[in-house]
Amino acid sequence: MHSYAVVKHACALANQRLGLLDPVKADYIVQACERIEQGEFLDQFPVDVLQGGAGTSMNMNMNEVIANVALALAGHPLGDYAYIHPNDDVNMSQSTNDTFPAASKLAIANGLTPLRRSCEDLRRALHALADKHRDDVKLGRTQLQDAVPMTYGQELHAFATFLKLDMQAMDTLLPQLCSLNLGATAIGTGICADPRFRDLAQQEVASLTGLPVRPAHDPIASMTDMSAYIAASATLKNLAVHLKKAADDLRLLNSGPRAGFEDLRLPARQAGSSIMPAKVNPVIPECVDQCCFMVFGMDVTVNWACAEGQLQLNAFDPVIIHEILTGMTLLINAMDMFRTKCIAGIEINAAVGKLYAEQSPSLAAVLNQRIGYEQASAIALQAEQTNQTIRQVAGERTDIPASELDSMLDVVKLSRTLHQTCREQQ
Repeated sequence: MHSYAVVKHACALANQRLGLLDPVKADYIVQACERIEQGEFLDQFPVDVLQGGAGTSMNMNMNEVIANVALALAGHPLGDYAYIHPNDDVNMSQSTNDTFPAASKLAIANGLTPLRRSCEDLRRALHALADKHRDDVKLGRTQLQDAVPMTYGQELHAFATFLKLDMQAMDTLLPQLCSLNLGATAIGTGICADPRFRDLAQQEVASLTGLPVRPAHDPIASMTDMSAYIAASATLKNLAVHLKKAADDLRLLNSGPRAGFEDLRLPARQAGSSIMPAKVNPVIPECVDQCCFMVFGMDVTVNWACAEGQLQLNAFDPVIIHEILTGMTLLINAMDMFRTKCIAGIEINAAVGKLYAEQSPSLAAVLNQRIGYEQASAIALQAEQTNQTIRQVAGERTDIPASELDSMLDVVKLSRTLHQTCREQQ
């Protein structure tokens, strides 16, 4: 509602500047729009967001509320449309087909601010935890099998990097959302609108919002071009993929307490079983996962709706904007919860992490360049079969001096190299 009121506000100012709308009427309409922008009269919008007609019901609802609020401000009876008319005055130079998409894009653009804020807050929390444990060694794993050493800091820093990439995607998305098609009216030809209205309306929206709004390059193509919506939904989906990755990894690393990974401990938030005493479940990551599942489904809905444009109009903007805005709210709430209820209370089990790293048969990879892949494989196999470490078996089966083996198989040193260089370059 806020964004639609902004669009009507901008259009009234543009029509006034063109001399098409009486300045006194324009002032009352602007005042009415401002009050709706501030959250008043929301109970006067009973139309469900899921509607046929490409949003016509919502546009007419907005026109009527603005007209009646303006009439009340002017001292006229409600419904006195001979003075201020919902269509002739409030909807002047406009159609649902250009105003509804404009309001939708503005709503998404405005929603990027709190989404980005929550993303940055979570990124900072992960980065701080990563920095705190930058020297704590653990075992890396590929395909759920023991791999080579890394640090807890590196693992957590990767999650923070994902979020940085997501914020960059949001920044890239903004210009697409700010390409508006006001003045295109019904099908993009601009019928019933002064040719000058197009640029003026966009200028007024930019002035009111502070966003880099500009007219769409091709007004007819823009009527059915859904690329901004597709990109917005894809950005949310990618963020959800990254959040799910972090939530799933932390949930797995927390598995135990006796027969799991036990690399770390998530904060206990509630009793986990009605029958098993003292069992605690990773409820926060599981909740994050479910939010992500919903965003994945919403992306499917958005893509189907975007593909349903026929001839000169796509009639399914209502479900598109509903799904995208709902997805943004879900992700904001999920990230805030993840940060405050999970990340903030993680305890790293550094002793277990280092023990696993030192016992991994995959440490034999370090010996490849010195003794060759075949001999290193034999050492790894023996270590696994005899429950010895690579250091112990290599000491028995090679002539590499003990001091050199100790240096080669130092898990702290092995966890650094490339990642340390990359972090220094950031």
